[in-house]
Amino acid sequence: MSQPELSRTHENRLVIHNLVIRDPLADFAEDIRRGLTAPAKHLFPRYLYDELGSQLFEAICLLPEYYLTRAENEILARHAAEIIGSIELPNTLIEMGSGSASKTRLVIETLLRAQRELLFVPVDISASALERSSRVLLQSYPGLRIEAYAAEYFTGLAELAKRKRGRTLALFLGSNISNFEPAEAIAFLKSMREVLALGDALLLGVDLKKDRRILEAAYNDSLGVTAAFSRNMLVRINRALDADFDLPAFRHRAIFNETDSRIEIYVESLRRQTVVLRKLELQIEFEEGERIHTENSYKYDLEGIKLLALETGFACEQTWFDEQKRFSSNLLKAAG
Repeated sequence: MSQPELSRTHENRLVIHNLVIRDPLADFAEDIRRGLTAPAKHLFPRYLYDELGSQLFEAICLLPEYYLTRAENEILARHAAEIIGSIELPNTLIEMGSGSASKTRLVIETLLRAQRELLFVPVDISASALERSSRVLLQSYPGLRIEAYAAEYFTGLAELAKRKRGRTLALFLGSNISNFEPAEAIAFLKSMREVLALGDALLLGVDLKKDRRILEAAYNDSLGVTAAFSRNMLVRINRALDADFDLPAFRHRAIFNETDSRIEIYVESLRRQTVVLRKLELQIEFEEGERIHTENSYKYDLEGIKLLALETGFACEQTWFDEQKRFSSNLLKAAG
C-alpha cells in the first residue's frame, strides 16, 4: 500500500496530507455496477461532486429557492462573535467537508480578532480543492496556518483522532449531516466526538423541518440547475464507463417523504429503454417511470437534534436561527 502523499509550501504555513490512496475509477465502476443492478436502482451521492457537479452545486447555492446557504450565512454573519464568545477560545479550527471554505471565513475572522494565530484543519475529499481554498485563505490571513487532509470523512476523522491538539472548535456546516442515513449520522458524530477533548465544541449546521412546499421547491428550482446537477451523474457514467444514458429520457424528481422527514432525490426514466455500459459489459433495462435513487436529505426538529447530540457524546448547549427560522446552527459541547 502506498504511503499518503504529504506536500508543503516553502512558507511552511500549509501542509496537505493526501489520504486518498485507492483507485477512484475502480471504486466508481464497482459502485455503479452495484447500484444499477440492485433491486431498487440507486447511485451514491458522493459521485455527484465531480468538477462540473461541484460547480453546479455552487450555482444551486445562489438560487432563490435554495435558502439553506443564505440562511446559514445570515446566522454566521450575525452571531459568529456570540458563538465564539460562548466557548473557551480555541487555537484549532477543524472543518469537515470544507469545500471552498467561504462560510468558514466568518468564523476564522472572528477567531483572529481575538488571537494572533490559528491552526485551521480542513478535511475534504478533493486535494486540489483543498489546495486552492487554502492558498486563498493564507493570502487573506497572515496569522493562519493550515494542516489539511484530503480524505473521506471517516478516514480523516480516524487520522485526526490519533493527534493531540489544543482547545478545538469543529465545524460541520451546510446541513451536510442531513445527507447521512440516521445510523450513519450517529456513527459520524461518534467519530467526531473521539477527535474532540472534553469541553471542545462542534458547530453543527442543520436544516429544519418545515412546509413541504418550501422543501420541495428548494430541490426543484425553476431554472433547472438542480435537475442538471442530478443528471450530471449520468453524464459522468457515460464518460467514465462508455455508457449511453440519453439525458432527455430521464428527469429529476425531488419529493418530501413526510414519514421519514427527508427529501428523496431521483432521476426517473421517461420511457422504457435499455442503457449499455460498455466498460462494464452491462445492459440495464428501465421501465417507464422507474427511478434511480441518488440522494436523501433529512430534516430535523430541535428535539431530534438534541437527541442526536446526547446519543453521540455531546450536549446541545445553544441554537441560533436565521430570521425566518428555516435553518439552525447548533453548538454541541463534547460531554463526559
